Amino acid sequence: MFSIDVFASMFIVFLGLLVLTVIIFYIRDVTQTKHAIRRNYPVIGRFRYFFERQGEFFRQYFFAQDREEMPFNRAERSWVYRAAKDVERTAAFGSTQSLEVTGTVMFMNCAFPTLDEEALDPSNVTLGPYCKKPYTTNSLFNVSGMSFGALSKPAVRALSKGAKLAGCWMNTGEGGLSPYHLEGGADLVFQIGTAKYGVRDEHGNLSTEKLKEVAAHEQVKMFELKMSQGAKPGKGGMLPGRKVNAEIANIRGIPEGQDSISPNGHPEIKNPGDILDMIAMVRNATGKPTGFKAVIGAYGWLETLFAEINHRGIESAPDFITIDSADGGTGAAPQPLMDSVGLPLRESLPLVVSMLKKHGLRDRIKIIASGKLIVPSKVAWALALGADFVVSARGHMFALGCIQAMQCNKDTCPTGITTHNERLQRGLNVADKAQRVANYNKYVHYGAGLIAHSCGVSSARELKGEHVRIVQESGLSEPLDKMYENYK
Repeated sequence: MFSIDVFASMFIVFLGLLVLTVIIFYIRDVTQTKHAIRRNYPVIGRFRYFFERQGEFFRQYFFAQDREEMPFNRAERSWVYRAAKDVERTAAFGSTQSLEVTGTVMFMNCAFPTLDEEALDPSNVTLGPYCKKPYTTNSLFNVSGMSFGALSKPAVRALSKGAKLAGCWMNTGEGGLSPYHLEGGADLVFQIGTAKYGVRDEHGNLSTEKLKEVAAHEQVKMFELKMSQGAKPGKGGMLPGRKVNAEIANIRGIPEGQDSISPNGHPEIKNPGDILDMIAMVRNATGKPTGFKAVIGAYGWLETLFAEINHRGIESAPDFITIDSADGGTGAAPQPLMDSVGLPLRESLPLVVSMLKKHGLRDRIKIIASGKLIVPSKVAWALALGADFVVSARGHMFALGCIQAMQCNKDTCPTGITTHNERLQRGLNVADKAQRVANYNKYVHYGAGLIAHSCGVSSARELKGEHVRIVQESGLSEPLDKMYENYK
């Protein structure tokens, strides 16, 4: 009987300690601001970090390998998380990336690498030399288009503040200009989608007066005409009605609670000449650099466009072209389009660059590359292929704390990034996440520079095709410039 009493007493004490521990964890989780999952899901959310840690030891038996997950694998996400948190980014014992897989990118180190004292910051690039207000920046890596609506209020605020800290630009996405884009003080690129949200008149047409109102904000540096997007070429933006609250409806100029579905294309644009006409209209109204964004599929129209530019005069050219890869991301898209339509960046980027050279327009039109470029090696690869700038949406979402839950279109994002549920938004601390965005951006620049210096050039913008080799089906590699020599 004595033993039973002792064990019963010990069990009660243990149970009491367990309850007390849970209460302490609960209070700590709901009051801390560093981890959105723990704040939104107190106590239970801690298991995520436990299983994430155990995955390092058991993944070969139960989980996907480092390089297997889609759309972004564990190795890529982990690097972004570490960079954003400004913690150890080195690895031990060897790479988990196979160098035998077809398509693997390998940079060619130089026998005489660039010394630290010889390294240079990326050079300045000017967009819109024929505009009243050209835009000059040295930022290689920038925040791609994500609208207020697709993203939550605190997410937009954190990105805006983070972009300002990083010294890069932020694209507004097609949902219009919100106060939260302006709040952080970052340079902004205003995106004009097919529905003209934020710059439309009562009939849904592009309004010159509203363009001027947007351009009056000094932070708005450029305008981007969105022709198509990599994840849904041939389909306009899609924002489910459950995410269209009163504030978003007011900014976009649409009814509250109804699905926000943009037209498949711009009704005013039926041919390449119409693109130049609209770009001229926007640029004349705003005085600022104007270009367009498109995922490249059929490309004969580009030949016509570039020939028309040379016919009209060099000043008629778009100031930039944003090339989106067919494997780009989005908050909502039909899966057939997401899976099977458009060219990936490895094919479309060199194609467009070579066509610009052919028509003598390479210096006039700057190239912005987009599509799964979230780590330094992929940014450096895009620069070597001919991009002047790289933009990323999902990389910066990971920096905010995205866990690839793939709930963007359901208004149930557990980290508060793509939901308008205030309870879930509570976990996203703006000040902390803004610093993480800035850290991530800094280390992408640093990593791309690290690769460039290993290749013997002073900055990442000096990388060329000769510095890269790509593994072929034979298991042997070929120089990047040789692979694309037919494009020259």
